[in-house]
Amino acid sequence: MLSHRLHVLSFSAMIVCQSVSAQVMERDLGDFDLKLATTPTRSMAQGLVTPSGGSGSFHGGLDLTHESGFYFGQWAPNMGFASDTGMELDSYMGFKKPFDNTLGYELGMIRYSYPDTSQIDSHEFYAGLRMQNSRIGAAFSNDVGTRDSTVFVDLGAIEQLGVGVRMQYANHQFDTPQSSADGGLINGFNDWSLNLSRPWLGIDMNLIYSGSSLSGGDCSVYSGHNARCEGTFTLKAVRSFF
Repeated sequence: MLSHRLHVLSFSAMIVCQSVSAQVMERDLGDFDLKLATTPTRSMAQGLVTPSGGSGSFHGGLDLTHESGFYFGQWAPNMGFASDTGMELDSYMGFKKPFDNTLGYELGMIRYSYPDTSQIDSHEFYAGLRMQNSRIGAAFSNDVGTRDSTVFVDLGAIEQLGVGVRMQYANHQFDTPQSSADGGLINGFNDWSLNLSRPWLGIDMNLIYSGSSLSGGDCSVYSGHNARCEGTFTLKAVRSFF
């Protein structure tokens, strides 16, 4: 049984403005739809898995979709032009099929490669199912020294409560036990998050709780999905001005 204590309680508020510099060019090529963009144009597993954002001074990618539902593309969050950065290239392919307006599924894979370095490529497999306004998805990835499994649940807007509910739970396993600051050996850990959202005066208000099964000195080995290892509340306000 997992035990968890809330050690850190923090509140932060952010107003986020969508970048006006993001560029997307779209073209029809017969049975294909081509997109060239400076930001990721696709999210996977019914929108529950999103490629990493651009971290370098130049980034971009392409996405090609066939009318049958097959798609593939590449996204470079960092082109490695700066002397202190290396190129990262994320290549993906998948299949997305809606049965009707209320039901659909998606399967695919992402390969993360680093051409300028000796870092070993990693892979992520994902799947998603949409039912009405709810979505459930899973992702399995292997990286150097770790194996990660994540389940996503997005219940959409619950009319009775007037809020949107999204949850995420992940298990992270190390190939070899890691030594923590407390001197213990950690084979793996779990982390989770719960996001409650509600629109208010044109602003998307989000209350997020995140935490993990690690605490204290064991947090020195934390490398999960959340910004913090220990229990944290975050208040986030997002509004698009453009």
